[in-house]
Amino acid sequence: MIDVRVQAADFDSGRQLARLEELGKGAVASLIAMVEAEDGVSKIVVEQYAAMAKAELGRIAGDAEARWPLAGIILIHRHGALAPGDRILFVGVAAADRKAATEALSFLSRAMRERAPFWRKEKLPDGAWRWTESLPTEG
Repeated sequence: MIDVRVQAADFDSGRQLARLEELGKGAVASLIAMVEAEDGVSKIVVEQYAAMAKAELGRIAGDAEARWPLAGIILIHRHGALAPGDRILFVGVAAADRKAATEALSFLSRAMRERAPFWRKEKLPDGAWRWTESLPTEG
């Protein structure tokens, strides 16, 4: 099972974990990233081209599925206006083996940070906006 979503709406991370657990495999690994309030940023806007973003996330999930024996992958990336503390990313995997689950999770989170076509601008304390070079999705 691969579920890839690009959406403006928030997601229920508990529900996503439950979906992976329902697959009945030995391990579930996940990452939930939230918007950080660095440099006094009060708001971010994540932009994307939906077809391109979803296709690339699908390729990333396919790459992980080809490398590890996974029972399930869920990738959710939000777009639109978000505030510090809002959930922005969910990466989750289910596998029979813990090592496969954690390695796949690491690969997926890194690949999304490096390859996913999302653009981010931040609202600064003085009201000005700035574009960032990349969209960090994990600390």
